[in-house]
Amino acid sequence: MGLLITTGSFTRDALREAIRDGAPPIDLVDGDDLAEKLKELGLGIATTTIEKVEIMDGWFSGI
Repeated sequence: MGLLITTGSFTRDALREAIRDGAPPIDLVDGDDLAEKLKELGLGIATTTIEKVEIMDGWFSGI
């Protein structure tokens, strides 16, 4: 069994090879998975939620 981590992404061939019958299984962790796991564990990541409010000009002209 193996583990391969990248901050990028894996090719289609790499994804196929990781689950190929007869080969030792390899867990692949790409950049998105890595960021989610770090976020989940609170390791080195701070998150901020931003709310964006937009005025709908057309709505007000009908009043």
